[in-house]
Amino acid sequence: MLGDASPATCRSYGYDLLRWFRVLWALDVGWEQVTEAEAVALVGWLRHARNPQRQRRRPGSHPAGSVNPQTGKQNLRPGYSASTIAHNLTVVHGFYGFHMSFGHGPVLNPVPENRARRAALSHRSPLEVRAEFRRGRLRPKVPVRQPRAIPDQQWNQLFEQMGCARDRALLSCYVTSGARASELLGVELGDIDWTKGQLWVISKGTRARQPVPASPEALAHLAAYLDDAGLPADGVPIWRTRRGDPRPLTYWATRRIIQRATEKLGTNWTLHDLRHTAATRMARDPELTLVEVQTILRHAHISTTSLYTVVGLDDLIDKLAAHYSRQAQLVSWPTQYAADDIEAVFGAGK
Repeated sequence: MLGDASPATCRSYGYDLLRWFRVLWALDVGWEQVTEAEAVALVGWLRHARNPQRQRRRPGSHPAGSVNPQTGKQNLRPGYSASTIAHNLTVVHGFYGFHMSFGHGPVLNPVPENRARRAALSHRSPLEVRAEFRRGRLRPKVPVRQPRAIPDQQWNQLFEQMGCARDRALLSCYVTSGARASELLGVELGDIDWTKGQLWVISKGTRARQPVPASPEALAHLAAYLDDAGLPADGVPIWRTRRGDPRPLTYWATRRIIQRATEKLGTNWTLHDLRHTAATRMARDPELTLVEVQTILRHAHISTTSLYTVVGLDDLIDKLAAHYSRQAQLVSWPTQYAADDIEAVFGAGK
């Protein structure tokens, strides 16, 4: 908190530390007497324990870890992911590094440092190729997940499930602006620029007020929603609940809107997939450069934006069908070569 981190980051660090202290309480070890053995116990438990959040699914839904047959997207696995384990180790390492500067805690940090990584990333020019380094002890292998965009046909089906003007406006703004879920939910009436076709949001990373685009169709849905629900008061977000007294729409309520629609369709798209869909559509538009898409999405590194240019096998189904339907072309040789010479070099039948 003193380092001006966002409240969401502080909340995440707090839960990781709570998980660490629960392990210490189970082992009956004080936090100032820990060694690497307790960190090993934490990692071993996270690798084999079942995540309680993964067990909260409705009857008849696809089991955890399975692949949805309609979307081809894998459901979350029943245990803790590699990124969760790596984040927990980073939090514990930072916690003891903070207390060691005041002379508290053990002499050695219970989470081993990766000196090879520190040496590879220190004093590196951005023009140089990133040096390879081995993973530190206890660190899991975190795979790079490719973003998945909602195909146009499934997007139309998802949009048809929206039963009110608010939900239609919300999805239209998400898929045309590429804004994150928490950013769009904080938009107020004064943040809408109807003339330029843009919305002003508070960026998640820098917390700076930045503009994001909005299509004319999204603004039309937004105008219909405001005409139906009425204009909000000053300082109140435009997205509000529809039942009871109007309240600002939370992230969990917005996520539940998507979940209800995907349960009817039998898919497993999430709220963040709307941002992936917007980014993929922009990145594959030949009229937009990658740098321009990076500016719209507000990515710190262009390497993050380049992930949306990767073409998956699902996008090549039509081209592959045309490829398989074409007959193989027979090999022909120029007339100046003798048939005996061609047979001697390439074999009979060539």
